[in-house]
Amino acid sequence: MSNDSATLKLAKDLIAQPSVTPEDANCQEMMIARLEAIGFKAERLRFDDVDNFWARRGDQGPVLAFAGHTDVVPTGPHDQWQNPPFEPKVIDGMLHGRGAADMKGSLAAMVTACERFVEQHPDHSGSIAFLITSDEEGPAINGTVKVVEHLEARNEKITWCLVGEPSSTNEVGDVVKNGRRGSLGCELVVKGIQGHVAYPHLAKNPIHDAAPALARLAAEHWDDGNDFFPPTSFQISNINGGTGATNVIPGEVKVVFNFRFSTESTAEDLKARTEAILNEANLDYDINWNLSGQPFLTAEGKLVEAAVKAIQATTGRKTELSTAGGTSDGRFIAPTGAQVLELGPVNATIHKVDEHICAADLDTLSDMYEGILQHLLA
Repeated sequence: MSNDSATLKLAKDLIAQPSVTPEDANCQEMMIARLEAIGFKAERLRFDDVDNFWARRGDQGPVLAFAGHTDVVPTGPHDQWQNPPFEPKVIDGMLHGRGAADMKGSLAAMVTACERFVEQHPDHSGSIAFLITSDEEGPAINGTVKVVEHLEARNEKITWCLVGEPSSTNEVGDVVKNGRRGSLGCELVVKGIQGHVAYPHLAKNPIHDAAPALARLAAEHWDDGNDFFPPTSFQISNINGGTGATNVIPGEVKVVFNFRFSTESTAEDLKARTEAILNEANLDYDINWNLSGQPFLTAEGKLVEAAVKAIQATTGRKTELSTAGGTSDGRFIAPTGAQVLELGPVNATIHKVDEHICAADLDTLSDMYEGILQHLLA
């Protein structure tokens, strides 16, 4: 007989499923079976090639929703792993496997927390819900955003949302993400005239033309940030121009860049300021913007209070509220008016070979989730 706790056992069962995005590999059905057994009503929502589900226990507000994803990033070569990525194993107290941290461990902790809470409080106030997708690590176009649109269309609202992303830095619960920066991407094509490098007067070099404007954009002060967000950042991630030959002036140069922006700036303002700089440089260009997420912030409220108290009661630890890091599916949920927090395991090995977390942290995380349920719905 295994000595694994209920949370560790479920985490192992989920990790064993090779659910590389956008595949779910039966993870959601495993979760649905556990949730239906304690009174949840599950709604399977498949959009294009993506499996999602919305499960709810109760028909009254307020609604506390656990949100997360069953998909994982590709593993890379299996022979580079100490232990096969989809054969979960505890080694020296560490649970190894793809998704252990991001985020099948959290999913298991959510389920077991709800099982214990419902056993103790079968007639709890409000509703508990799960919003689970298999499209978080991929394009994120047929997952959480579509489920949220589905819920909004029938005016079904989430009051509080707890996202299981790996928020912790050194110890589980030491950091909670109470917001995220927005992400605005851009593909810019600056046009020139192709020609021979020996006859530059017969050509127009778009790299030379674009360089001063790009330098201005890199040096621009976009905003000062605020108490919760650092200043907005601009980063060029790719520049590509030329035929590969050393004697040909290119006809165009393609530039890819990204803004990670605070609530002190808007996407429309960043677009306008960027295009003003490009126009001042008299560039001939095409531009394509992609807003993948607005910034959001849950600065205070019942969810923050419940999380801080639950973490302190479970670990004695005073948590830090942070908005650092990339984007998460919380960006699709916050605009509906929900308070959104991210609380999950230590993130040191996410997306890496030999992804792992402390196995004991899963029970600690489950206790934190149960504490939040107690504060909000008991």
